[in-house]
Amino acid sequence: MKPHPTVAKSSPTLHGRNRGAFQRKLLAGCTTISMIFPSTILQRGFAQEAKNTKPSVQDAAVRQRADALLQQMTPEEKAGQLSQLFLFTKPDATMESRIAKGQVGSLLFVTDPSVINHLQHVAVEQSRLHIPLIFGFDVIHGLQTIFPVPIAMAASWDPDTIERAQAAAAKEARAVGIDWAFAPMVDIARDPRWGRIVEGAGADPYLGSAVAAAQVRGFQGAYIGAPDHIVACAKHFAGYGAAEGGRDYDSVDLSDAQLRNVYLPPFKSAVDAGVGTIMSAYMDLNGVPATGNRWLLHDVLRDEWKFGGFVVSDADAVNNLQTHGFAADKADAAMRAFTAGVNMEMALNKDAYDNLPAAYKAGKINSEQLDAAVRPILETKIRLGLFENPYVDEARAAQVLGATEQKQESLRAAERSAVLLRNEHALLPLQGSGNRNIAVIGPLADSKRDITGPWVFVNKEQESVSVLEGLKQIAPQGTQFTYSQGVQISRKFPSMFDAIFGGDKTPVWTEAEQKQEFDKAVQTARSADVVVMVLGERQNMDGEAASRSSLELPGRQQELLEAVAATGKPVVLVMMSARPLELRWASKNIPAILDVWYPGTEGGIAIANLLYGKAVPAGKLPYDWPRDVGQVPIFYSHDVTHQPEKQGTRYWNEESTPLFPFGYGLSYTNFQFSNLHINHDQIHRGEGLDVAVDVRNSGTVTADEVAQLYLHQQSGTSSRPVRELKGFHRVTVAPGETQTVHFNLDTADLTYWSAATRSWVQDDTRFDLWVGDDSNASLHSGFTVAP
Repeated sequence: MKPHPTVAKSSPTLHGRNRGAFQRKLLAGCTTISMIFPSTILQRGFAQEAKNTKPSVQDAAVRQRADALLQQMTPEEKAGQLSQLFLFTKPDATMESRIAKGQVGSLLFVTDPSVINHLQHVAVEQSRLHIPLIFGFDVIHGLQTIFPVPIAMAASWDPDTIERAQAAAAKEARAVGIDWAFAPMVDIARDPRWGRIVEGAGADPYLGSAVAAAQVRGFQGAYIGAPDHIVACAKHFAGYGAAEGGRDYDSVDLSDAQLRNVYLPPFKSAVDAGVGTIMSAYMDLNGVPATGNRWLLHDVLRDEWKFGGFVVSDADAVNNLQTHGFAADKADAAMRAFTAGVNMEMALNKDAYDNLPAAYKAGKINSEQLDAAVRPILETKIRLGLFENPYVDEARAAQVLGATEQKQESLRAAERSAVLLRNEHALLPLQGSGNRNIAVIGPLADSKRDITGPWVFVNKEQESVSVLEGLKQIAPQGTQFTYSQGVQISRKFPSMFDAIFGGDKTPVWTEAEQKQEFDKAVQTARSADVVVMVLGERQNMDGEAASRSSLELPGRQQELLEAVAATGKPVVLVMMSARPLELRWASKNIPAILDVWYPGTEGGIAIANLLYGKAVPAGKLPYDWPRDVGQVPIFYSHDVTHQPEKQGTRYWNEESTPLFPFGYGLSYTNFQFSNLHINHDQIHRGEGLDVAVDVRNSGTVTADEVAQLYLHQQSGTSSRPVRELKGFHRVTVAPGETQTVHFNLDTADLTYWSAATRSWVQDDTRFDLWVGDDSNASLHSGFTVAP
């Protein structure tokens, strides 16, 4: 796929790292390095603008510096660089001793800049070679300022917005001393029962690839070591999103064609964008655990894709090779992961890689292998400038966290991510004097924690804006609000994150209290002009270890929705979740449905702006929305197969089509697509072509539309999907205006992996082409590829 335009990068001065006395001490202590590299090069830290240093020259200098360190390191020190440990509490003497001995290369879950500085002092001043630590953290969708969850960002269909959001998140992370994010998660997910769908970009490899590249650019900037940026980590390599039954951690069985055409492209896009690290997955892939899969981690990642960064395991995944029945013991697990291509072990408390020095002394691995594993880790630390500037400016960290510009970016992203699923009789936006008495109902309506979503560990909850609070701030003067929670919802089996960080302490209602609150909600609706219901899933119902067997609204939410609708009052349903929930009844009986995902710190303001028309919804679904869980997996890009005319009636009891198709999303205005033009009716293999289409806004408000281009290959070496997304552009169109949108198709868009040849092929054949506002686009043309 082709890269999307990137945001122009500024060139600010590197902040937050103290040079001075430490640098002089480092140079004095590392005689070999200082002799090889002049102090001017050391001072740059290899974190300079690309325009000032040719990449080949810079890469060679980084490699030489890493090799100079490797020559001085013992096998034990090298193994230490391959070790990453969790630190949930304050460091103890044992941890500090390990760091001082060079037995730890990285720590994660440390976010206090004072603690980071303390531990970095131990590493650079007490260890023999003064090698700094690299601090990692799950900066999934923000650090303190929380942005919409990644699946929501994908729904924006706007790489620029995604890049800006992750750049803002990176700025906060780097300010506190975090150098490395365990994101983006680029797993394709076609089964919404899988809880980690929240972290990805949905079901489509083309959209997923665009989102992956945008996130890498946002986190890393123009180069690894760019000011106010951090190293990204594409995860989980690979196929994790295809777990059987949507059950987290379960096995995955994928054909080569599925892997190459669907599940690997977002990873390849991340690598092409320059991602610095890759995380291996937990599960079995076709019978071989991904963390011990040399074909995946070496043959594909390094030999084919030429990935030059380093691979880190998922948490305790190396030790888990024993659980898989793949490794005999911890030492065997270390050898299998190491020889497969895992550079760094992320360990909870059992370090399999502690066995590597013994394996080296026994001749099971050689110095060349050990150096090859350590080298990219050292190179990353060099590129980040950690050797020269290991410490964080604690005063600046306090200034950066939660700054106004970060919140503005969060608000913008939330507004651009919401998807309007239904709007009968133009109920939205809420306008006029008839909407002055509003009932706000639902278990998520006034929740400051749930609005930010899962994977939030540093958030200052009091800074988040709930839906009720946002409506009160944005509503016209004189608007009256009444609120009722209505029902409580919770998991049957608690979240592991609740056990670690503490869950909701709200007492469970008694049966009498449940009835009282339910009745109160219905009565509140009866007394209102319009009802805003905020339903969905609590934040701990999505994410890791948050798969579920159904897609029903949890608890008694469906019953509450039907009871409120029975009052006859107009209802706006605000859906807060990461997965598509059961909306068959709502899609026929509730006039307005707005899917807001988990919109982040400023979510309440964004939702209020959308409901009142201060912002116009333009998000599009990044997956097909099923009618029923029995349809799962369901995706638009299925093969034509036998009897395609009966594709929508594969089940005898209901339609086999989705409730809402991939790419779907309404607006407060109307758009028309016309004048589809392809510059060539026939091209030769290796050539590209240009496609143009007019997009007209025939409504009365300025709004965004996402023009989407789909292809179908009519015949060839293998049968091909009925449609595949191959281009999209989000454009802003004023009332009465027509914009011409251009797409460029190249060889990559017309090439696929064939199981017949076990290779990439481009066939000489005829292609159908559609452009429109979702995967059911009807504006059609075609072209031919000739030899």
